[in-house]
Amino acid sequence: MWALKPHERERWQDNGRADPAPSRLAYRLNRLWLTPLVRSATRVGLPALVLALATGLYLKDDGRRAHLASGFEHLKRDLQERPEFMVTLMRIDGASEAVAAGIRAMLPVELPASSFRIDLETFRATIAQIDAVASVDLRIRPGGVLQVDVTERQAAILWRTAAGRLEMLDAQGHRVATLTARDARPDLAVIAGEGAEDHVQDALVLIAHARPLAPRLRGLILVGERRWDLVLDRDQRIMLPETDPIAALNHVIELDRAEDLLSRDVAVIDMRNDYRPTIRLSEAAIASLRGQTVDKTKVNGQ
Repeated sequence: MWALKPHERERWQDNGRADPAPSRLAYRLNRLWLTPLVRSATRVGLPALVLALATGLYLKDDGRRAHLASGFEHLKRDLQERPEFMVTLMRIDGASEAVAAGIRAMLPVELPASSFRIDLETFRATIAQIDAVASVDLRIRPGGVLQVDVTERQAAILWRTAAGRLEMLDAQGHRVATLTARDARPDLAVIAGEGAEDHVQDALVLIAHARPLAPRLRGLILVGERRWDLVLDRDQRIMLPETDPIAALNHVIELDRAEDLLSRDVAVIDMRNDYRPTIRLSEAAIASLRGQTVDKTKVNGQ
């Protein structure tokens, strides 16, 4: 802005012209308008304030708010139920019939349904709670198909609980399912004893090394949560030590190959002492020996 000198202002006034210099108020208003904060508040803040006041006055009425919410919900429902967002079929791969039936029963909505109504993360977490499921992947494929890819746990051993139930466990000791009849899985060995379910991997290693005895192997019993007994048919038992049980088991297998040890009337083979293995005869063998002893005594007495 420019200003006239005093003698120039007098000349303008003498000629009857108005003083071109701005007044003090106009000068201050002009300087205020040049302030960025004031300019922003005037151009943006004031219209926003007016709009907010108008909106508040409009939404003050309950009927208007209800009508607006109803319209929004109707628009939202129409958008979500468009054909391209509808799920009409669920396909399950990798699951047995029982697990697949359980997954279908867990679906939170009835098909067909909008994909917006299916929370995939929640549904995945629900399916993962099934004991037989190791992992699961969900996705919605083009064409409205909910694809469920399941990886099931594979039963590796049977665990007889303290209550007498048979539970199928995988190689990591995770429960797979309850077995109603032992004959349903004759290919799986049985483990028992307190804490046996926590030592599944150790039991599987022993079962693998006891393969020559597999036709006669009935199960393993964990004793004192520290060592195993192998149970064979004919009520025979091999008592293994706490340390290096595999070596002791291999020793018994070699004795059986050389001497047919397990084919004899032996009830227990105690391998807990590496320096002095112990053999316990069966009751029938003991009774037979006692009878022979009595007969020999009578003969000698005659």
